[in-house]
Amino acid sequence: MSTTYSLLDLAPVPEGFTPADAIQNTLDLARHAEDWGYHRYWLAEHHNMPGIASSATAVLIGLVAQATASMRVGAGGIMLPNHAPLTVAEAFGTLATAFPDRIDLGLGRAPGGDGAVIRALRRDPMADSFPQDVVELLTYLGPEQKDAAVRALPGEGTNVPVWILGSSLFGAQLAAHLGLPYAFASHFAPSDLTQALQVYRDRFRPSPWSEKPHSMIAINVFAADDSAEAHYMRTTMQLAFARLRTGMPGKLPRPTRDLDGEIGVKMREAVDHALTISAVGNPDEVRDQLRILIDTYKPDEVILTGQIHDHRARLRSFEIAADVMQDL
Repeated sequence: MSTTYSLLDLAPVPEGFTPADAIQNTLDLARHAEDWGYHRYWLAEHHNMPGIASSATAVLIGLVAQATASMRVGAGGIMLPNHAPLTVAEAFGTLATAFPDRIDLGLGRAPGGDGAVIRALRRDPMADSFPQDVVELLTYLGPEQKDAAVRALPGEGTNVPVWILGSSLFGAQLAAHLGLPYAFASHFAPSDLTQALQVYRDRFRPSPWSEKPHSMIAINVFAADDSAEAHYMRTTMQLAFARLRTGMPGKLPRPTRDLDGEIGVKMREAVDHALTISAVGNPDEVRDQLRILIDTYKPDEVILTGQIHDHRARLRSFEIAADVMQDL
């Protein structure tokens, strides 16, 4: 069983640290990830979040690409409704021109923020032209069209690989219809994972971008040399998720020894359901859990993520995960 493995980073800002620290941590993790054999390094667009420093996603992608040599770098994803397709095509066309054959563009349909963010981004909250916007974007990044009224320059001819991201059946259907690769956000929305992959594979139509379906699932990983330490590290993400769900997002919390006392048993159950697609423990435990997930869902690739407060612990977790994936 050989599965390509990649890394999803939100450039977390831990409690006690600054966005400047978060960006330096991202660049450090990316350099290590390249050495550890990660295939892609993706960053995600979120807005108005004190604990996430990847809001200007294309800018950060450029910094990561500059800091690394060969690993693919991209967006997981850009929230397309927040942007004009031409603007995205120009940004990623510029990145692809500067870093040839290294840039990926994952597209999501969510706003990456709340109603206030939607208004601040000058979005029409009632508009939903995502499928048309994806097609327009593909046109800008595709073959040169000298007679076109509008061209992405740089952009056209770069053929930046475009992925559809999703956590529901809508994205699966769109990716299949357009013949694009598909990444499922199973690291926080596992409920539709099985059905979405089935719909995508069953309905896929070959296209100029892909001859056959190509799927990726996201898995949280909390790995440490000691199992108890891994579970302790994981409480950071459980706390962060609970605070987000109760409308109190902040910086990435320090881990806790009393999770139930802080968030309550009912919230703990809800959070743990959302984070079902996870591998937690020592290297052997993480290996077994990852093997089961890959055997169950049979993705073409996995993308690993995990919100961990301590940067050195985060490095070690992704190093263990890479060792395990190489074994698998």
